[in-house]
Amino acid sequence: MKKVLNFILIFTMALMVGCGKKENKINIIDDDYRNYYEIFVRSFYDSDGDGIGDIKGIIEKLDYLNDNDYETKKDLGIDGIWLMPIMPSPTYHKYDVTDYYSIDPQYGTMEDFEQLIEKCEERGIKVIIDLVVNHSSAKHPWFLSAKKSLPIEPCGQEVCTHEELCREHNKYIDYYNFSQERKSGYHSVGMPSGWYYEGVFWDQMPDLNLDNPEVRNEIEDIGKFWLEKGVAGFRIDACTSFYTGNTTKNVEFLKDFNDRMEGYKEDVYIVGEVWADANTVSQYYKSGADSFFNFPFADTTGRIVSTIRGRKGAAFSKALEDWQKKIKAIDKSAIDAPFVSNHDNGRSAGFLAQNEVSMKMAASLYQMMPGNTFIYYGEEIGMIGSGRDENKRLPMLWSTTDKKGITNAPPNADYKGTIDTGVAEQEKDENSLLQFYKDIIRIKNENPEIQRGEITSIYLGNEAVCAYSLEYEGSKVYVIHNLADKQVELDLSGDEYSKLKIRGELTTDDGKITLKKGKLTMPSMSTTILK
Repeated sequence: MKKVLNFILIFTMALMVGCGKKENKINIIDDDYRNYYEIFVRSFYDSDGDGIGDIKGIIEKLDYLNDNDYETKKDLGIDGIWLMPIMPSPTYHKYDVTDYYSIDPQYGTMEDFEQLIEKCEERGIKVIIDLVVNHSSAKHPWFLSAKKSLPIEPCGQEVCTHEELCREHNKYIDYYNFSQERKSGYHSVGMPSGWYYEGVFWDQMPDLNLDNPEVRNEIEDIGKFWLEKGVAGFRIDACTSFYTGNTTKNVEFLKDFNDRMEGYKEDVYIVGEVWADANTVSQYYKSGADSFFNFPFADTTGRIVSTIRGRKGAAFSKALEDWQKKIKAIDKSAIDAPFVSNHDNGRSAGFLAQNEVSMKMAASLYQMMPGNTFIYYGEEIGMIGSGRDENKRLPMLWSTTDKKGITNAPPNADYKGTIDTGVAEQEKDENSLLQFYKDIIRIKNENPEIQRGEITSIYLGNEAVCAYSLEYEGSKVYVIHNLADKQVELDLSGDEYSKLKIRGELTTDDGKITLKKGKLTMPSMSTTILK
């Protein structure tokens, strides 16, 4: 079980949420629960004018994410950053690594990265990085060395007698899965003919042989290297592909890696990508890894969007309770990882038809789920993009008029992804989507029960209303979403609710949330937090 730091920082601030002014205390707990922000470095902010985002650009924009001053409302309130791959790679996306111990020169230097970690630590931000260990690049020195040795017959000697190492003596042969039989997912090595290698995703991404103890030791060394550099943990890519179609072996590998990392850094945070159905995702919690992305609730067909479209709030709260029970039954320390879209999905603003009310309500639904939520950069300003992957990773729009720091689009992007307002414009609008995200995160930072609490679904007599309580260390808050197309009046006259007060309000129009004499009135598509 992870060590939880019991250091609590209390700050007092006046908070304006929705249409009501609430004065509450910020209550930041330094543990594994965070509000994460996913960054594709290439498209985030360009500090040197070469058209490519970089690490120095993230440093320049840290105040946008977290200005280290809880008295202000200028920042998002982020306290966790997930960096998509930053290691050297021949591709724009960098999911095919050529050196696991360096920073891609397009993004900067190791000194830049160390400075980023230092600046984040000053703000209480934990940084996790993408770790791609299912495969390497076909241009990785390991793979290139192995290819050279394939045609050289074993010499049969204790020490290789060939100028180039033969197949018998080159350890990198066993770093990959080579075969003289062409199997599904295998590609020809080229010369010499008759040799093939596994590369399930692409011929430029040869799969690593994760059954090889030396490969596992190498991956352990890689993890330790980056933990030593100051990262808080890792997002593990492609967990279902370690051993394609074999959940048991995938979980075993993850458990081995997780155990090794915890042995080095007790409070390391690991979140895995298991793009699968609910039953499959839940099984990966047997690995002991902290979190797995909640794909069943995400994307255009997930429960969050279907709840908004169908206005089935009561069913959503029951599904939340069931999901938490499911994963906690497997690992009581499990931390859910809700999101609405990421770098592999069409952007949420697109599949929500750029309807601001729907975008705000989707944000409210998933951000109020217990666990670690993950915002995909630009989601908070309604960026759009779909189709080919490059379109989902377009430049962050800092302003519609000032182009400073705005990057070039990734190569082969064929979609402009135009929106009417960027960060600069939305910061001036109290009713903007960006301001709504700021308000949500501030409410969460006031109420640690939301992320950490045990959920209990509550039915308030209306199928369009989602209601549940979240209890953490003897303290309980209530979250209520009205998904109806009209105002609702809810009966909260029971003894359980008699002392509750409005703790936070999130409204998508000019309506007002009130709680008087046991009657809670909520406008359409709104959220309230009671305590």
